Amino acid sequence: MGVNKVILVGYVGKDPDVRHLDSGVSVANFSLATSETYRNKENQKVTNTEWHNIVVWRRLAEIVEKYVKKGDPLYIEGKIRTRSYDDKDGNKKYITEIFADNMQMLGSKQSNTNDSSSDEKQPETDIETPPQEEDDLPF
Repeated sequence: MGVNKVILVGYVGKDPDVRHLDSGVSVANFSLATSETYRNKENQKVTNTEWHNIVVWRRLAEIVEKYVKKGDPLYIEGKIRTRSYDDKDGNKKYITEIFADNMQMLGSKQSNTNDSSSDEKQPETDIETPPQEEDDLPF
């Protein structure tokens, strides 16, 4: 028995890459940066940033496509998955991804102007997608 659970709060590193598969299923990939800051022995402020590869499926991917942009703060829950592939030179490469099953947008999307026509209402994004087994992957 084991637990594979990840909780991240960070900032989107690039606009999501969203694909729509032939089966009609949507999948989105984007990076998320998390940082921690501390003081070293010399009392200097040190910040370490970790980059995470995020993958979201189905309805969550559709929400990401419509509302998530580079720089947005997000709360992500999911599972760590590592996969391997062969690069163009035949070398085996590994990539670790977070398969998100819950996401919440943080912060406000409202502009500082009073132009209500430009204010786009955010959806409720505290959505959980059903667990997905590797055998269910549509590719």
